[in-house]
Amino acid sequence: MQHVSTRGAARPLDFRGATLAGLASDGGLYVPETWPRWDAGAFRDLRDASYAETAAAVLGPFVGDSLKPAELAALVDAAYSGFAHAAVTPLVQLDHRHWLLELHHGPTLAFKDLALQLLGRLFGHFLRDEPAPLTIIGATSGDTGSAAIAAVAGLPGMRIVMLHPEGRVSEVQRRQMTTVDAANVHNVAIAGSFDDAQAIVKALFNDPAFRARHRLSAVNSINWARLAAQVVYYVYAGVRLGAPDRPVAFAVPTGNFGDVFAGYVAHQMGLPVSALIVATNENDILARALSAGDYSRGTLQPTASPSMDIQVSSNFERLLFDLHGRDPTALAAAMAGFEATGRMAIPEAMRLEAAQLFRAERVDMGEMAATLAHTLAASGQLLDPHSAIGLAAARRLAGTLEGPIVTLATAHAAKFPAAVEAATGVHPMLPARVAGIFDRPERCVRLPAEACAVAAFIDGLPA
Repeated sequence: MQHVSTRGAARPLDFRGATLAGLASDGGLYVPETWPRWDAGAFRDLRDASYAETAAAVLGPFVGDSLKPAELAALVDAAYSGFAHAAVTPLVQLDHRHWLLELHHGPTLAFKDLALQLLGRLFGHFLRDEPAPLTIIGATSGDTGSAAIAAVAGLPGMRIVMLHPEGRVSEVQRRQMTTVDAANVHNVAIAGSFDDAQAIVKALFNDPAFRARHRLSAVNSINWARLAAQVVYYVYAGVRLGAPDRPVAFAVPTGNFGDVFAGYVAHQMGLPVSALIVATNENDILARALSAGDYSRGTLQPTASPSMDIQVSSNFERLLFDLHGRDPTALAAAMAGFEATGRMAIPEAMRLEAAQLFRAERVDMGEMAATLAHTLAASGQLLDPHSAIGLAAARRLAGTLEGPIVTLATAHAAKFPAAVEAATGVHPMLPARVAGIFDRPERCVRLPAEACAVAAFIDGLPA
């Protein structure tokens, strides 16, 4: 399986090459050359499979010859053996239509663990015989950073530099990054927004000399391997709710479009997905793009769901690539226009094509809080703000959807205690396995939101 850049100028890479590269050298994102397609029997065969067994089966077509089947099986076994629930991603029934898919049983209590626990092991495996260290650089709106750091802290052959917007992540999210005491972990607080941090990461990747000097790679969802790992839980949930013999809808709280794009990939593989609900907060660039064709950068509004406080959704480019008929020249021109102006008008024919699968809903903080309170009262489930946004959108659209509706519960409520307590009167407690973050000192550097400042910081790190 070869992987191609959405912008067409970078050479195709196998799974190993795409994983280590992260962002394509032409500024595009890697995607498989073709989408693998399963028949119904392949999905039925997974109904009694464990999560790790499901992961090995789903990832196999993407991995190709980059890993032997036994190597892939060992890596996924190791990645998910430490999760706090035996099912890894258990389904919880709320009522006769609605289910939660709990994605927060990993070491940092967020869905990013499902991909990054595996990605860290993939890096380690692929770098076994490499003399030069890898510098992993990423931007986080809260959860990616802690999950990535947890995955690679202390591992040989790599170091990680994680940028977060200062003052715009929760205290728990920040401490899960800054209290990790490992020599290969470097936290940077940027005086700006997540979009600023993400732009810095892309700028550093687009500097060929800097990229080569530090052998950069990415853990953000721009890295294809991370998205591939997220496809697994859609398949795992779908087959448990009757796929391929009945369709399933998924509601996904998202800002960067990576998590919901993984659902699109599962659908492309043949999973009968009746709809993918793109649930946004007030930072609604995705809702505007999918509902009205208006993909334009707005003014970022800080909210109680900070992981979705994003105005440039990097992974949307992967969907646009398919909507442009996989024409990289056309897509590159469209992205160049967006990067220059902050605006893109999606042609109505493309928007209607996307609307066959995607539904977009904007949920404000008032409805989020009401959903937190209602869900606790009706089912005893304490959600985090992001999951509540997904569930609010799912309930709003339930009458138009076919099959059971699964909301992705993307984080543990205790990662956002202030917002949860304000809405429900209940203070969510951290699980004992992570409660020590308030007892450890923090390690973090503060820098302006400038690529040159971050580059100088990385240049100054010990080899």
